[in-house]
Amino acid sequence: MTGQPLFEMHDVSVVRAGRTILHVDDFALAEGEHIALLGPNGAGKSTFIQLFTREVMPLHRDNPPVRFRGNPRPTLADVKSCVGVVSATMHDQVRVHLPVIDIVSGGVFGTLGLPRHVQVSDAVIVKARESLARLGIADLSDRDVMTLSTGQVRRVLVARELVHDPEVLVFDEPCTGLDPEGMYHVRDAMRTLASEGCSVVLVTHYPEDIIPAIDRVLLIKEAAIIADGPKKELLNSQEMTNLFGVPLAVDEADGWYSMRGTY
Repeated sequence: MTGQPLFEMHDVSVVRAGRTILHVDDFALAEGEHIALLGPNGAGKSTFIQLFTREVMPLHRDNPPVRFRGNPRPTLADVKSCVGVVSATMHDQVRVHLPVIDIVSGGVFGTLGLPRHVQVSDAVIVKARESLARLGIADLSDRDVMTLSTGQVRRVLVARELVHDPEVLVFDEPCTGLDPEGMYHVRDAMRTLASEGCSVVLVTHYPEDIIPAIDRVLLIKEAAIIADGPKKELLNSQEMTNLFGVPLAVDEADGWYSMRGTY
């Protein structure tokens, strides 16, 4: 890796109630790099991302264990200025009747919808419409978000993150709860953004979510990284069977992977 990494960890431990929920010996993510984190529930994937977004803190070390662009003590504002996050958890918070354009514009303020007593500028509205157009859903801008399909809402949340032009987009289990059509469009959104130069960081259980542009895969199991390398070396039947603890078979076609159980 050349140049200063975007994000790096060394001897990182996150402990809750006396139990280590994640330990990382060494990890670095380059500027502009795409990566997928793959592993079972409870493995530590979400904790890994929360270290990245400064939502959790590791145990203290004399040498700071986490650095963001070389800074050992970045602020939340430093991270949010260049990192966006889309998750199924955020989707669960969409419970109000609001126009899509308000949901997307709210990304400027870090809210789902517009804060009260805030006058939104024309520039913000234009940016929100551009973000929707980038994902091919400009026609949804005036719709009530509660009338959309699950897949459409998920793409609206991606557009919400695009309004502040993030350099990195974290997709945390982005296809959870979606039907095949919704999965297709969310994966296509990831593919589009990666082709435009946005760094994609994906958290998933499924190789099917890993777009061709992502070459590096991190396998996480029992609170530790058990493998880190090219997907062509790690996305295979033996590695997936070891990762998830049941017999699995992996197939590949045109840079896309799929996984199935073997019985």
